[in-house]
Amino acid sequence: MSKQTQTVKPKKTFSDYWSSYSTVAILVLMLIVFSALKPSAFLSTNNFVKIIEQSSITILLACGEFFGIILGGIDLSVSSTMALSGVVCAKLMLAGWPPVLAVLVGIILFGAVVGAINGSLINLTNLPPFIITLGTQAIFRGFTYILSDARSVSGISTGFMQFVGGKLGGVVPMPIVIALIVALILIFFTTKTRAGRNIYALGGNPSSAYYAGITTKRHQLLCFVISGVCASLAGMVNIARLGSAEPNAGTGYETYAIASVIIGGASFFGGQGVVWKVVIGGLIIGVINNGLNMVGLSSYYQQIAMGALIILAVTLDRFFGASKDK
Repeated sequence: MSKQTQTVKPKKTFSDYWSSYSTVAILVLMLIVFSALKPSAFLSTNNFVKIIEQSSITILLACGEFFGIILGGIDLSVSSTMALSGVVCAKLMLAGWPPVLAVLVGIILFGAVVGAINGSLINLTNLPPFIITLGTQAIFRGFTYILSDARSVSGISTGFMQFVGGKLGGVVPMPIVIALIVALILIFFTTKTRAGRNIYALGGNPSSAYYAGITTKRHQLLCFVISGVCASLAGMVNIARLGSAEPNAGTGYETYAIASVIIGGASFFGGQGVVWKVVIGGLIIGVINNGLNMVGLSSYYQQIAMGALIILAVTLDRFFGASKDK
């Protein structure tokens, strides 16, 4: 008589539930808290649309930041790249360039190229991305002040503002559409392409990835190019919404981007994370900022909240998340 073997499924631990559901749980918790504090104002449809629209810039920055963090590094220059690209695009439109061409230059030249500068410097010097992007953050911001004379750049094309900052079909704000399209493209890239899978392998174990034949420097360069392009897109959305390019635009937004990625479940130690959770992380930041404004707390408290969330998220990831065994 033959014995039948039964496969016993391992019992799920708190770590398993944390890795799978933490991001959604945090979003739901924030919604419940602020709904209880300001039910009539916070729960309105207009407010939810406002939260998502305001979160679009954070989501775009976070989608780029994700690729620095997935490598086990970071990109601190995203906020400066956003401001620089916005000023360049506004200056070109002010000089009479067609908006489409100005946007392409702002994204390709001061997005992809700026990202390539970060990636190349990291590859050439073998210094940690933190050091390189900390330096380029100051350099790019300095160029922004020089190009703008430290003043707002007006003269943005009306057609550009109506298209990028307007509403699709008169209903859905275009910043939301742009952020969603970028997120979908990056989800496809990270899940369906060889380069996307290689980036995860590189972030998880650089030595094994190298011996497996993955060109580490090329993929690292690609990650920072993507980060630069996403930051430039955020710059385009920002000037379209404001109607001008501010040299101080995005100051401190690198914190929001990092918080979105970490709260979104990506491991700060590399190799783990998914783009759609980063999008939810960006929405969580938007909900927190919106909710704190509604209850009458100043932006100073928002900064405290962001810093505390980063520390808490990284700590929980270290003990319960994907990086606990690293």
